[in-house]
Amino acid sequence: MGMTFAYDPAGRDDDVSVSVIHRALDLGMTLIDTADVYGPHTNERLVGRALADRRDRAVLATKVGLEVAPEKQKLVRNGRPEHVRAAVDASLRRLGTDHIDLYQLHRVDPDVPIEETWGAMAEAVTAGKVGALGLSEVSVPEIERVTAVHPVTSVQSELSLWTRDALSEVVPFCEANGIAFLPFSPLGRGFLTGGIQSAADLQEGDMRRNNPRFQQEAIEANQALTDRVREIGERRGATSAQVALAWVRAQGRYVVPIPGTKTPRYLEDNAAAAEVTLTPEDLADLDALPAPRGERY
Repeated sequence: MGMTFAYDPAGRDDDVSVSVIHRALDLGMTLIDTADVYGPHTNERLVGRALADRRDRAVLATKVGLEVAPEKQKLVRNGRPEHVRAAVDASLRRLGTDHIDLYQLHRVDPDVPIEETWGAMAEAVTAGKVGALGLSEVSVPEIERVTAVHPVTSVQSELSLWTRDALSEVVPFCEANGIAFLPFSPLGRGFLTGGIQSAADLQEGDMRRNNPRFQQEAIEANQALTDRVREIGERRGATSAQVALAWVRAQGRYVVPIPGTKTPRYLEDNAAAAEVTLTPEDLADLDALPAPRGERY
């Protein structure tokens, strides 16, 4: 997402982003996750460009169900079946591919029965346009409702050392039912790396400037979390980002974090987290971290 949307607008470079995706594949990272609303649309085109000559090496995931309302400049939900049918074809064109491996409902539209949205997505599977279906930011009852229409392959929600809501019900349900759980923002939107010390570290146009947890008072209070993560990293010979990712990976067999970066150095750092094993003592210390200051949105 950050390659074209939401974060650090001055730091974007399409050529560098393409090289990062190529390097990710070389490092064995096969799941490439995007969405039609990122940009909007520009992120899918960028991913399509990056995968043009190596599509068979990637598990390509995108999403439907959110749109940018031009008159409001905010995201709105759209789960109407006719929108889904048009959106999947548009995503295929932008991605330059004849199939999407994982098609995800970005958000549930409260004005449309979820079964109707899911049914339209299932049509894309039947048509051979999509391989599997996933959901994002849903409850267990919503997962159960759509399962009656078509199997759920994955659930994507926020999960990190400072956002643990999904651990109470959704992650255990996924674990029990063999459903992949894809944590987005596993590095706390970059905060858990320890690289954000004040609100001034965020550029104009960066959406985090409007996030409650990135207001100055919250940033100062939340440094206690990053300080502890850094301490555990020092005793394990790992960076803060690697500790944060290793903790997420330890939350279940089917937990597959999807950290985002557009920087080669941070990509290499994230990849190395796969080699970090936290001890029971480390995990207990991390589990005991206090809740962050500020709401999630």
